[in-house]
Amino acid sequence: MPDNGSQGTSTNEPGVSRRTLVKAAGAAGATGASVGLAGCIYGGSASTDGVTFGFDPDAEDAVGEEILDLFYENGVDEDTEIELQPGDSDTGDRRDTYTNLLQAEETEPDLFLMDNGWVNTFIERGDIANLSDELGDDELERIEDEYFHAFTETARDPDSGDLYGLPLFPDYATMQYRKDYARGAGYDDEDFEEWATEPMTWEEWADITEDIVDNSDAEYGLATQWETYEGTACCTWNEVMTSFGGAYFGGEENLLGPVGDRPITVDEDEFIEALSMMRTFVADEHDEDTLEEYPTGLATSSITSWEEEDAREAIAGGNAAMQRNWPYAIVDTIEDEDNDVSADDYGAMPMPYAVSEEDAAQPGAGGTTSALGGWHIVLNPNSERKEEALEVMRAAMADDLNLGLFELWGWIPPKPHLFETEEVEDVEPIGDYMDTLRVAGENAMPRPSTSEWTNQAGVIAEEVNQAVAGEKSPEDAAADLQDSLEDTES
Repeated sequence: MPDNGSQGTSTNEPGVSRRTLVKAAGAAGATGASVGLAGCIYGGSASTDGVTFGFDPDAEDAVGEEILDLFYENGVDEDTEIELQPGDSDTGDRRDTYTNLLQAEETEPDLFLMDNGWVNTFIERGDIANLSDELGDDELERIEDEYFHAFTETARDPDSGDLYGLPLFPDYATMQYRKDYARGAGYDDEDFEEWATEPMTWEEWADITEDIVDNSDAEYGLATQWETYEGTACCTWNEVMTSFGGAYFGGEENLLGPVGDRPITVDEDEFIEALSMMRTFVADEHDEDTLEEYPTGLATSSITSWEEEDAREAIAGGNAAMQRNWPYAIVDTIEDEDNDVSADDYGAMPMPYAVSEEDAAQPGAGGTTSALGGWHIVLNPNSERKEEALEVMRAAMADDLNLGLFELWGWIPPKPHLFETEEVEDVEPIGDYMDTLRVAGENAMPRPSTSEWTNQAGVIAEEVNQAVAGEKSPEDAAADLQDSLEDTES
């Protein structure tokens, strides 16, 4: 999936590209191949006198000192040394290294930055500390009341409800578009203001996008990610499927398991219809695998081999009118030195939907849906500096630290109320898009997160890729995927 990783420059001035949330594929990646992390388990010496924090490599490299300053400014004692230990930029490898470190009961790092999609697996194995036992009642209540609910839920034990991760920054996809092309088709600022917060149906969106293509220099309407990789299973297809009222495992309540004791709801009408729409967007003409209510040729067939940067380059270069992507793509497109796209020429809207939540076939589905990326801070239960590590965690709860990370590196605050602050709105260019990102955050859908998900994601991506590419009918792809998921669940 998009790792929601970050990458940026060493400047902390607003208006400069600070990150690439999905450059490694939606949020901070790392493989643990770094000396600091690998030394703990492979015989090297990586111990320090302070708190060690397994961290995002790009952020540490570019603005690590400034990030440390934020922690000290927000409550960490100056006598408490903090060392940010970067991993590799591949999130899967970082996950594997963290697994090895924790299962070997290594005492360092004391803290880890963990993808929200991994945390449940680490909870299942008993690898990370229960924060409901470590934090005070007032702190736990604050997390419950102030943070995005769907994001926080990915850090909880689905059985007990106990908290195992402190949300640091979430990530949400939006549909981004070229305002300059839309203006050429007769749309204006009044339309753009409505689009920013009012989700439209896929049919309405398709008609508008076709109109923009017909009346602009765009070669096609939609750039997105549909490669055979986890990003398709967890995110791009998950969004479309959910917006049609579909689900992999019978609805939102089963995302975290239990494996083997939940329904498989892939070979269903809503799943097939969603696949048929995506096939329609790529097809040259209507046939038995497409839907007549949607225009053909709205997307280039190249999307079946595209990841995040492919889509971003397509819209930045002027080929596409719209793209589905993470917030990093807003900043990087506007600041792309190879293309001339200003903030005034670039917009974002919530993801379109097919059916309302009330009409969805599967519980928790329907309506505008954004895939949920982002990262939590978790505590190593074997840490020999637990009190100091908790001090760092408590500092991470400060509004000023959340705002500082946003200004410094573009990490979206984990609390809805911060989206309305002047500090957020003043960060250019991303501050102009916070209303859209808030709608996305309030309608975010986590990926399934169990010990079987890695294997299941590959099968899902392969089947939906083949259906959209026209190599399989949507019906056959759904039926084959149903069988495959039943096998993995059993």
